This record gives sequence, C-alpha cells and structure tokens, in this order.
Amino acid sequence: MMRRDALYINGEWVEATGDGVIEVVNPATEEVIGSVPVGSQADVDAAVTAARAAFPAWRATTCEERIAALNALSAAIKENTEELAQTITAEVGTPIGYSRMAMVGTPRVVARSYAKMLETFEWEEEVRNSLIIKEPIGVCAFITPWNFPLHQIVGKVAPALAAGCTMVLKPSKEAPLNAFLLADIIDEMDLPDGVFNLVSGHGSDVGEYMSSHHDIDMVSFTGSTGAGVRVSQAAAPTVKRVTLELGGKSANVALDDADPQLVGKMAIGACYQNSGQTCSALTRLIIPESMNDEVCEVISGRIARYTAGDPLDDATRCGPMVSARQQASVSEYIQSGLDEGATLIAGGMGMPDGLDSGFYVKPTVFADVTPDMAIWQEEIFGPVLVIATYESEEEALALANDSIYGLSGGVWSADAERAMAFARGMRTGQVSINGGPFNISAPFGGYKMSGNGRELGLHGLEEFLEIKSIQRPVE
Repeated sequence: MMRRDALYINGEWVEATGDGVIEVVNPATEEVIGSVPVGSQADVDAAVTAARAAFPAWRATTCEERIAALNALSAAIKENTEELAQTITAEVGTPIGYSRMAMVGTPRVVARSYAKMLETFEWEEEVRNSLIIKEPIGVCAFITPWNFPLHQIVGKVAPALAAGCTMVLKPSKEAPLNAFLLADIIDEMDLPDGVFNLVSGHGSDVGEYMSSHHDIDMVSFTGSTGAGVRVSQAAAPTVKRVTLELGGKSANVALDDADPQLVGKMAIGACYQNSGQTCSALTRLIIPESMNDEVCEVISGRIARYTAGDPLDDATRCGPMVSARQQASVSEYIQSGLDEGATLIAGGMGMPDGLDSGFYVKPTVFADVTPDMAIWQEEIFGPVLVIATYESEEEALALANDSIYGLSGGVWSADAERAMAFARGMRTGQVSINGGPFNISAPFGGYKMSGNGRELGLHGLEEFLEIKSIQRPVE
C-alpha cells in the first residue's frame, strides 16, 4: 500500500489543503493499492508562486547545467526501473514486460535525448539587421493522462527543463503514484526549489484552475478530446499557449500489393498495445476486398495467442482496462458493434476465459464494419479492432481520412514509393510505413480533433520557447 499524504511544492513535501484523498485501485485485482491527497486551488496558487519565483534563476542556467539535470533524471529513472514499472502495472494494468520497456524505458531515453539535443541547439540566429533569440516561455502547467503516465509526464518535464521553464504537474487520478515516485527522484537531484511542483487533485477543480491561472504561461494537456476542449476554454481568457495531445481513431491501410499474412499478423499488435489503451493505436484496419478472407483468417488464428490475464505474468499480452468505468465503456462499444451488424471475428461480450475478477474485456475483432457504425467513428480505447474493405486506392484513402481525428496511421505496400505517396495523403500527425517503429526524436501530435502542438524531438522543445526579434541599426 502506497499512501502519500503531501504535495511537492517549492522543494518540500507539504500538507494538502483540499478535502479527502484519491484512492488508487489495481484494475487486475480491484483492490485499493494506495492514495494521494486532494489538492486545492490554494495549493495550485502556492505551486505557481514557487514556480514563478524559481523561473528567473532557472532560465539563467547554462546549457551544461540543464544537460547535467536531464542526464541525472534519465539515470535515476533507469536506477528505479523496477519500482516504477511495478507501480505502473499495479495502477494501469499494463503487462509488466511492456511496463519495463515502454512505460519506463521510453521516458528514460526521452530525458537523455533532450540532454543530447542541448549540446548543439541554436538559441540565436542573425536575420539581416535582426537578432532572433529563443527564450523559455515561463511557468508551465502539465495535465497528464493515466494510460502512459510516466512517459507523458517526462515527455513534458524534460523539454521544459531543457528550455529553461519551471512547472506545475497534475497527474491523472487513476495513475498518480508513479508521479509521486518521480517527485521523490527529482527531490534527490538538487534541482532548485520551485522548478518542479506536484499537485494532485480533481481535473474539474485543480486542472481547470491551472488552465485558467493568470500566472501560468503555458498549458500542456494530454487526455480526451472533450477534456482538451474544456482546457482550451479555460485558458482562452488569459491567451496563454495551449498544446493538446488528444484522442485518435487511426487507420492501418493495406494496399493491394501488401502481404496479407504480414498485414494480419502485425495489425493485432498495432491495435492492442497497452491493452488497446493507446491514443495512437491503429484501430481501423482497411484492406482490399480481395484480401479480406485471408487477413481475417490470419487474425482469427492468431488472436487466441493474445492472452488476457494477470499483468504480472510475463506470458500475458493483454491486461485489464484501467477502471470499471472503462471496462463498461469498452463493453458498450462491443455490444454496439454486434447490434449494428458487424461480423464478430474474435472476442465479444463478457470476461476472458478463466477470469472472474478485474476490469477485463475480451480482445475483440469485428469485420464487415461500415463508416456509419459507432465502432468505426468513435475512439473505444480498448482492445477492439475493426476491419473494413475497399475496391480502389482512392476509396482506401477516403476511408482512412474519414475521421474527426488525425493522430496516427499505418500503410503497407511492397512498393516503398507507393506507400510514401499514400502516407502523404493521410491527414494525420504520424504514419508508419510497413511497421516502421516509433521514433522518440520525431515530433508526435495530431491533426483535427487529435489536438495541436507537438511533443518529443526538436519540435517538442520549441513548444516551450518564445521567439524574440531584436532589431539593430543598419550601418
């Protein structure tokens, strides 16, 4: 049991002034495994005041000092890998192997990547009689999700530190414990007081107050599209910068020269990583009509290997949904697919075989899905793959772009140039060609209702910078 009873403000653990606690439930066992305090608007004010006071000194630090801090953060995350991975698995239900690799390993690399970036980053440039300089934006508010909790935190904290910004973090209610472990790590790093602050609490109170706060210069939010809209509305009166990484309903397209066996095999993992609780998951598989039978046969034959069960078991491929509410939501979508006439290839309603507790759903696949179905249009955020067919490449592209979202995508073809041309036509923030792996040095973010702004890489750093032009006399 991990019970935390204080917030991290101005380099100290201080008592929260809000009422009550937020209990954290293990979704695999349905047991309470910890709690964090409920912060208040007064706690946010204290954290923002600390961050504002710390900003002048932190922005004045050298690149060498920030590099040292980022490398220290990366090393500390690596040193605490097992505790962090076990905690995230207990909070989210992520299979432990994936926790170690993606949930902890990726943020460790991200922190180190920003240290490396600072070694060559150009802070100034000459444009005729002007000096163009890049400066830290100021005090930043971070509101982060539960599905990749530590990665989404470090993906904001690391570039902010690199830029010279200070910050206040509000982690998710479902998975806040790893954020408190990160605060422990930062507390031991000799980071100046007030640079990093942590206030847990409810989004409707703490999150919205942070978004509207007159002394916060930027809000970086990751979560649902609906919540992102509310963050934008709260931030609008103060005209602060807002970056949003929101939902997705990403298409995975096989062109007619792709290998059906490979497409079917790879489509499962592309949809089901982190038990389908991934905003960039490729949840819509779009294939030629001529390929339908073979691809569906491959998927139905392999889906049984995608075992659902105890996330601490190395053999488990699919863990539980993060909460009873999420379990109910995914189940409603599965029922919707059945009611709307989609063909059930695998899975369906009810608990996976052998499980009678935990917030599980069956890894599910639907074929014969049409664009008018809810399972085609709406983000399910669970292990549900939907398959549609097309007759022409133009129809395939139209189906891929038939979404209010535009976060990710995939395309498969034996012809690399043809795949590249198709990828260019997809209205989405990233596209994987023939299973190209995720790149932490490339920008990540979405089109349309998947958000605005970018995280990771050089573009992620620049989100935390203001640009100033200084004009000098022309001689």
